Amino acid sequence: MMAYLYLALAIIAEVIATSSLKASQEFTRLWPSLVVVVGYTLAFYLLTLALRTLPVGIAYAVWAGLGIVLVTLIGILVYGERLDVPAVLGLAMIIGGVVIIQVFSRVAAH
Repeated sequence: MMAYLYLALAIIAEVIATSSLKASQEFTRLWPSLVVVVGYTLAFYLLTLALRTLPVGIAYAVWAGLGIVLVTLIGILVYGERLDVPAVLGLAMIIGGVVIIQVFSRVAAH
């Protein structure tokens, strides 16, 4: 269970870091740039803790899938970005893939 907590915290740190990339304005603004560096450092450290027990493929699929969806939501809410129908469908497929892995895969329970 701790592995999933580490993974969840890693995803949150990665989402914060990735979302701060735009605010860093190509690393020309100090505080958003520091958030990016600290966020990614923390994210990768927490991912290594999760990988003690989770298979790397499963952990990375969950990390990437949830990260994409959460960063997209932040883009919509914070930066006013818009999605078209194909983008929404693609995100729905990503969410579906993560759900299928977690609900039906015996590998995920490693």
